[in-house]
Amino acid sequence: MERSAMHDLISWKNKKNRKPLLLYGARQVGKTYLVKEFAKQYFQDIIYVNFETNDIVGKIIDENIAPDYIIKNLEIIFNQKIDKNNTLIFFDEIQKNTRALTSLKYFYEEAPEYHVIGAGSLLGIHINKKDFSFPVGKVDFLTIYPLSFSEFLLNTKNELLLENIKKCFITNEPMASLLHEQALDLYYDYLALGGMPEVVQEYINTNSLINSIDYQKAIIESYKSDITKYSETASAPKIIAAYESIPIQLAKENKKFQYKLVQKGGTSSIFGDSIDWLVNAGIVNKCTKTKIGIPLKMYEELESFKLYMNDVGLLTNLSEFPIYLIKNRQAVNELMIGMLTENYVASSLKYNGLNLNYWKNQFNSEVDFILQSAKGLIIPVEVKSSNHTKSRSLNNYMQEYQPKYGIRISSKNFGFKNNIKSVPLYAVFCLNAKILDEII
Repeated sequence: MERSAMHDLISWKNKKNRKPLLLYGARQVGKTYLVKEFAKQYFQDIIYVNFETNDIVGKIIDENIAPDYIIKNLEIIFNQKIDKNNTLIFFDEIQKNTRALTSLKYFYEEAPEYHVIGAGSLLGIHINKKDFSFPVGKVDFLTIYPLSFSEFLLNTKNELLLENIKKCFITNEPMASLLHEQALDLYYDYLALGGMPEVVQEYINTNSLINSIDYQKAIIESYKSDITKYSETASAPKIIAAYESIPIQLAKENKKFQYKLVQKGGTSSIFGDSIDWLVNAGIVNKCTKTKIGIPLKMYEELESFKLYMNDVGLLTNLSEFPIYLIKNRQAVNELMIGMLTENYVASSLKYNGLNLNYWKNQFNSEVDFILQSAKGLIIPVEVKSSNHTKSRSLNNYMQEYQPKYGIRISSKNFGFKNNIKSVPLYAVFCLNAKILDEII
């Protein structure tokens, strides 16, 4: 399976001042597969250590975290010579061994010539513990997400369609009607499937959307299992309850997260830590309300936020949304399909490195996403699940703040009119901080 993150790994390998690399990402997003494929293509050998299953290496590192000691013992254990130029050392589930994490500092300081990658499904949880000592400044970072829609197109043999979408995004020229409809059909497949590699691979193998349901359900259960296993006993039920409330939260007209929907009488003091756990685990994405100013981060109103799942397919499954309704566009309740659409956009923007913020004024005008470009432009983004694109809120925002332009995401074709760039639902992957500066 082709992943765009492979280019990031290649860039890391070729860096002059390379540091050990830490891969973040929720369980099942394909971290292990990606690194092993990277090793297969760009190294002669790999030393693979999974700290959930390999106690021997764990004990060695507990004894001594000096790189020369670790390398010498790895060679003995695996009966394999470690060549600094041709061997990749891969510590998987590294959060299970804090000494292994600490050793990355010494690999950087004492043995930077070696290629070392660490990965873990719950790195964010462990690193944010108060008593955890992290090698600040001694490692590089890369976050792995579920497959984006562009990666979905690439892996379903739609490369020419993908290139056509990119071209039309730049030129604002509409796609040919047949291609536009083809792209929308594939988008609705993705809305049902999401981007978890195992789910997408099953779809590729069987050409069936229905088969994805069991795989999605298994991933959700693995998340709940991790919550039970790795959180404090008293916290686990609250974290799971907060996670399971997301479909209810997003199905409302007002999608602001409400603690009372998790549990009657729920408050931030009861569930605040649960939200933090889900965010740090990479299981959810947080979109925070903001006032308008540069940088947006300085104007966030932290008490008001929305929560989106890290993968739209998992939201489809958790909300028990019938797949045939997604494919039959005319039969879908707009509010219900709207929550899937908004979650999809949030995940796509997050994948491209954009911070998630939204805007709402005292008159209840609300813009779904407010983006900041690389050069500091503040761009409003309205999301529509269909081709009904009238928006009082976006118009109010444009009049009040006079942005350079606005973006409307919908099922309509590409275009640019009245200072609004029309972006079809299938082209959200084109939006990133740099391109926002180049649109006008």
